[in-house]
Amino acid sequence: MATILHLITGLETGGAEGMLLRLLLRADRDRFRPVVISMTDTGTIGPLLIEAGIEVRSLGLTRGRPDPRGVVRLRRILRDLRPALVQTWLYHADLLGLIARQLGYAPHLLWNLRCTETIEASLVRKLSAWFSQIPDIVIANSSAGMRFHQRLGYRPRRWALIPNGFDLRQLRPDEAARRAVRGEIGIDRAAVAVGLPARFHPMKDHRTFLAAAARLAANRPDLVFVLIGPGITGTNPALADAVGALGLSGRVRLLGDRQDMRRIYPALDIVALSSAYGEGFPNVIAEAMCCAVPCVATDVGDAAEIIGSTGAVVPPGDEAALAAAVERLIAAGPERRRALGHQARRRIADNYDLDVIVRRYEILYQEVLGPAPAFSPA
Repeated sequence: MATILHLITGLETGGAEGMLLRLLLRADRDRFRPVVISMTDTGTIGPLLIEAGIEVRSLGLTRGRPDPRGVVRLRRILRDLRPALVQTWLYHADLLGLIARQLGYAPHLLWNLRCTETIEASLVRKLSAWFSQIPDIVIANSSAGMRFHQRLGYRPRRWALIPNGFDLRQLRPDEAARRAVRGEIGIDRAAVAVGLPARFHPMKDHRTFLAAAARLAANRPDLVFVLIGPGITGTNPALADAVGALGLSGRVRLLGDRQDMRRIYPALDIVALSSAYGEGFPNVIAEAMCCAVPCVATDVGDAAEIIGSTGAVVPPGDEAALAAAVERLIAAGPERRRALGHQARRRIADNYDLDVIVRRYEILYQEVLGPAPAFSPA
């Protein structure tokens, strides 16, 4: 059995973290033993991995503060585990993976790129591009992400494009959950609920979403806007002030970080992602589509490729276009939205089924590690 060490910047709720969780829960642990190292702490995802019997360790670093003790801790862990392969997730983990390679404890190194445009420090980007020929393979989860990093100067020995995968048995339409969640958060049965599942961060551009919501709310008294994600609470002054200034206080539900998104998505009628930049493969779009919820997204990352003809794509930062696209879905009525939602779910099943994506990772690992030794009877 080969030990695969996954080194990631942190384990808070996020797209990369969620895909890591899904991958490890479904992968064949009889062939590949997974161990996860978080550069920071175990966050919200770590306990879920531990509960599933996956070993999780932490380097205890603080974001934005270089600390050489992290290298010492990593060396100790690597010396203990002797992994067959190290797979890194996100830029800072990629660079730390290079140190693991240099120390001689990462005989095989795979990088895993998860975004396009980024506000990461230019030095981190430059170093990553400069050293991109060292890993065995650089994996990208989106075509847009691969193109972006090529423009940055990435020249790996080998690229691999593996999109994110989704469990359609877990993420599915659920009428009971729809009724329960809408009751819990005070949404009338006849209301139209438009959701934005995204952490509070400039790249998610909540300002444009809320400006579009204000346009829609002016003529649609039956509309409710549901925002979900880390930092999405009434105690966030920037968010609360924006909601109040736009006259949306009674029309917005702020749910914060939720670990029960498979219950939340079915309660929504439309999901609208307003990201301004930075998306590679926006998970929340595919997750909503699994639950048969039609989506509107800005044209960032691979959003257009994921949605296809089952929803709409608009330019980033264009509140009028975002509002108009959502309005068209509202005006189409519940039956048309339901039909689009089921088309969306089929699109995910055809292109992004989790079992298929996990198998692609496992095939890649085996290619890197070489053929498994033949069984020899005693």
